[in-house]
Amino acid sequence: MTERPSEPVYGLVDQDVKPRDRLLERIGDRFALDVGVAPTEPAVIEKLRGKRVLFTTSRLPLTADVFEATDSLRLVSKIGTGLDSIDLEAAAANGVAVLYTPGMNALSVAEHALSLLLAVNRNIVVGQDALRNGLWRDEVPNARPVTGTTVGIIGFGNVGSRLAGLLSGFNVDVLTYDPYVHDIDTDVTGAELVDLPALLDASDAVVVTAEHTAETHRMIDSAVLSRMNSSAVLVNTARGSIVDQEALVDALANGTIAGAGLDVFEDEPLSADSPLHDFENVVVTPHIAASSIRARSNIIDTLVDCTHDYFENESIDDRFVAVLP
Repeated sequence: MTERPSEPVYGLVDQDVKPRDRLLERIGDRFALDVGVAPTEPAVIEKLRGKRVLFTTSRLPLTADVFEATDSLRLVSKIGTGLDSIDLEAAAANGVAVLYTPGMNALSVAEHALSLLLAVNRNIVVGQDALRNGLWRDEVPNARPVTGTTVGIIGFGNVGSRLAGLLSGFNVDVLTYDPYVHDIDTDVTGAELVDLPALLDASDAVVVTAEHTAETHRMIDSAVLSRMNSSAVLVNTARGSIVDQEALVDALANGTIAGAGLDVFEDEPLSADSPLHDFENVVVTPHIAASSIRARSNIIDTLVDCTHDYFENESIDDRFVAVLP
């Protein structure tokens, strides 16, 4: 839909979009943007009244009900790769375009996955807590190495392949399970494509970087966790719903696995009274894997450019288009 140059484009920015100042500065005077909305369907519907563009992360539920209730909305500009928070069919049916930035935060997420693995294995948080409590190294368990181990990566897309590259410096054997890639896709990194049971049997760490789909929903369940080695660590920087969180808590409590590093959760934000906080062998972060300064700045710049192109009826690179009615 082409807008007249003199007509303001009213929009909404999810407060989770950062760096927000960069977005507001680069978007220009033609756009009038409100900032902030609660992550509920009623709140999103209300705040989108009269708005033509929404800048968002995966925090907001963009359901069929939302799209059907917002007659003015024409464009969703989504930070990041995951589209599981957006009903794409409903967007298309209601004439709403969806732009996103696949792969642009992949290295940031891969770095964070490696950071979580190191933090769990090297007792980083345990050591910090010991110092805060007046203790010293004799009260901290010995660390487990990453170097020379076997790391299994579930999902070998943009993030998984970059993680394999980062792990090359640790002299690890990298296994990967992804039914949608071919052996040739792992050649550059040297990862070995295997089936899921083989990956679970051999891995000292299992890192989830898969896309959240109906197929991967809660795929890391009690059976998968039970198959992992008792000395193995689980890391998840993909989507919380890929892991059965209740089963994970049970596995940690029973010593079925040795620990976990988690950036994503089934229900977000993770509650302060979650049992995951009770384990010293668990490191949790608030869904920040993709939020490096460089990645977010590049993403903001790309979304701003694509948004301008959309409202000026210019062509948009297909890689950034999820829906274009």
